[in-house]
Amino acid sequence: MTDRALTTLRSLPVARPRAAHRIKRVVRAPLKHCLLALCALTMLYPVLWMVVSSLRPNSEIFRSAGLALTEPRLENYTNGWSAFAEPFSHYMINSLIIVTGAILGNLLACSMAAYAFARLEFRAKRLWFALMLVTIMLPVHVIIVPQYVLFSELGWVNTFLPLIVPKFLATDAFFVFLMVQFIRGIPRELDEAARIDGAGHPRIFARIILPLMVPALASTAIFTFIWTWNDFYTQLIYLTDPDKYTTPLALRAFVDQQTATDWGSVFAMSVVSLVPVFLVFLAGQRFLLRGIATTGGK
Repeated sequence: MTDRALTTLRSLPVARPRAAHRIKRVVRAPLKHCLLALCALTMLYPVLWMVVSSLRPNSEIFRSAGLALTEPRLENYTNGWSAFAEPFSHYMINSLIIVTGAILGNLLACSMAAYAFARLEFRAKRLWFALMLVTIMLPVHVIIVPQYVLFSELGWVNTFLPLIVPKFLATDAFFVFLMVQFIRGIPRELDEAARIDGAGHPRIFARIILPLMVPALASTAIFTFIWTWNDFYTQLIYLTDPDKYTTPLALRAFVDQQTATDWGSVFAMSVVSLVPVFLVFLAGQRFLLRGIATTGGK
């Protein structure tokens, strides 16, 4: 037997597994994409049904679970926009005021608290950090009563202050922990070089740490926007004047237990209220992914 024949025979057992592996890879790729598309459609179906229902008359909304739309009606949007004494934009502006204050408070207070835990040395540092983490596990229903009593004594009930002022006191421990993990990944040599140049902690924090924390700050801003914009429970507790209602409270006001509910207007205004959330998420998606990936790897 020649050397060429031996070489051919030796290559056959290796070529077959390679060919089989190539075939499996070609077959698996379309299956994975089909499965991912099916999961995405399943998760998006409620949103798509809500959008379609916002264009249907009330008599047809709950008759079919499909997405077919024969005659689109825009009256639901016009009726829902002017259903109350104030246009729906009034309640969206109220939500925007609260969201803006919450974002500024979390960015300022949580970043400063995170710098203290990550870079400063003080007594019982680990104990305070552990207590801060414990507050993440406390449900809001546990602390809502003492908070309400406190804000009632201060005369802040039925104002935006209970929803904004606590954010300037670093009450969201999740964001503090997120930024602490991010700052710990920044080399301390940068701090030491700044100290050699005569910089103190305020200058190091403002000139070195903050510019490098853009992904973590962006993640904090996006999460704060989404959670505050969609918050219903705490806003329901503190806001009783209809003129100060936010978007979730205005949507709840559409549902009346005594009269027939205009579900078309409810779904229409629900779609309108989701637009800012989608825009913010799409605009900050790359920062959100960078912040979570970088923080999780440290």
